Amino acid sequence: MARLTVDFYSDVLQKHTSMTVILPESSNNQYGKINELKNPEPMKTLYLLHGFTDDHTIWTRRTSIERYAESYGIAVVMPDVDHSFYSDMKFGKAYWTFLSEELVEKAERFFPFSQSRSDRYVAGLSMGGYGAIKWALRHPNQFAAVASLSGVLDLATREHGDEAIDEVMYQVYGDQSISDTEEDVFYLLKKCVSNNRTLPKIYLACGQEDFLFEGNLAFKRLLDDLSVPAMTTFDHGTHEWGYWDKHIEKVLAFLPL
Repeated sequence: MARLTVDFYSDVLQKHTSMTVILPESSNNQYGKINELKNPEPMKTLYLLHGFTDDHTIWTRRTSIERYAESYGIAVVMPDVDHSFYSDMKFGKAYWTFLSEELVEKAERFFPFSQSRSDRYVAGLSMGGYGAIKWALRHPNQFAAVASLSGVLDLATREHGDEAIDEVMYQVYGDQSISDTEEDVFYLLKKCVSNNRTLPKIYLACGQEDFLFEGNLAFKRLLDDLSVPAMTTFDHGTHEWGYWDKHIEKVLAFLPL
């Protein structure tokens, strides 16, 4: 695998930003590993989103995503969105527009990635799990599969009780409630089903000891109520990298590669 840091100018953000990209290599015998990549072009691609305190480098520093991706011959794109909750901030940058309108276009221009829905996937942890589900439900025609690991899925109704997080939430959304809006993944799921949209495959995981477990359980109940199929794992675990490292490998096995 090749690991690159890509620094580029974003027209949406009106500033330079960065993304970490993992690319399959043509070699099939490095360190005895067999790379499943049959043809280097076009590449299947996973967009992998970071959490609240993290950046575009975190997945490659805290997990074995590079090693896992090597086994599947898949490219991985990890953008940087600061504390935005993958939203257009009321007092900040338009990270949702950057994510949904510019990032994929840039990535597919820079690299030989497939432009087919069937070859494009999105996943994330915590804040990134929320971002992944929101992205997939607002643009279900863009991805074949979505995965949320310990996602902040009840963001629209959650009471944080933390002054620092409350301040960030104000910067993102102001005083406006996001319940029953395009920022509410429960609302988005119901809207997709009501409009008979074809949904991506869904993978949902959260540890039972995680402080976000109840929100994930509520989202699973809504999936069941709406008869939306999903691969759901509520095993033992907390909000930590050992849990996410284990599950990102399972996510890659889940993807329709």
